[in-house]
Amino acid sequence: MVYDLFPALALWFVACYAIELTHRAQSMASLHPDVLVGDLELLLLWLIPGIYAVASWRRGGQTIGMRPWRLKVVAADGRPATLRALCLRYVVATLSVFVLGIGMLWAVFDDERRCWHDVAAGTRFVRLDRTA
Repeated sequence: MVYDLFPALALWFVACYAIELTHRAQSMASLHPDVLVGDLELLLLWLIPGIYAVASWRRGGQTIGMRPWRLKVVAADGRPATLRALCLRYVVATLSVFVLGIGMLWAVFDDERRCWHDVAAGTRFVRLDRTA
């Protein structure tokens, strides 16, 4: 997760710059952002790493941060996970973090070492073989 923070930060910087330019244009037109606009901006900032993660998992089963550890996300049956399952995985992972990481710690007690998001989405991690 720490490795994947860096691409997410880069994408957030781009999005925040675009948001700032939008606010500057609005202030010149004497428009004031409201609560809805702020909520939409937060939603955008939540979606950006989600799109990055889901696209990476869908493309090759791995994000940049998963590659050094040779981890890959697959469906429970070993096939590539569906787009729907990967989106659900991201949503439930977010909820797991919001409840103080309990959803992540669940892997300690699960026989298959799955977190809440893997249980909900029907996915699992696999470790890839070392290639020389």
